Amino acid sequence: MSKRFWLFAPVFALMVSATGFAQVELANLREDIRGLTQRVGELSLRLEQLERENGELHAKSRSADKNYVTLVQLNEAVADLNRVVKSAVATSKTETLQHVATQMEKLAKQTNSALDALAKNQATRPAVNSSFTEDYPKEGVSYTVQKGDTLAVIAKKTGAKQQDIINANKISDPARIMLGQTLFIPVSAK
Repeated sequence: MSKRFWLFAPVFALMVSATGFAQVELANLREDIRGLTQRVGELSLRLEQLERENGELHAKSRSADKNYVTLVQLNEAVADLNRVVKSAVATSKTETLQHVATQMEKLAKQTNSALDALAKNQATRPAVNSSFTEDYPKEGVSYTVQKGDTLAVIAKKTGAKQQDIINANKISDPARIMLGQTLFIPVSAK
């Protein structure tokens, strides 16, 4: 080996060593670049996803603006509804009052007709006796009013005077004897 070789051997060794180091560094740099490229790709995908979500949120926000009413609009709607309800209540109240007034008028007419009929009936009836005498025979028999009996019929059946039966039983209205009623029939001693 020549002297020259020995002179260049350290330089060559240094060069080989530097070249190996440079290759390692170059490989490391390539790996770092590949890792960074991959990371940039992931970040690009994430950015696209965020932009898509942001676009969807903007779309929802715009449609939400169209779907929501303001407080003023809501108050106006409530006021309109209150006016409609008050009008309906007033109409219903008026109709109910008219119906009640009509029914009351019919009842008043019926009551007046009934009172007129009662008054006419009272006018044709004999006056009610409210004073009784004690001048009837004190002896007699009991008699139970039967269907179809009147004071005149009972007097005829028993042979008593009708006025004596009225006085003895203090009958104020001779037309009002009742079926099953027990009467004292005064009988004259002969």
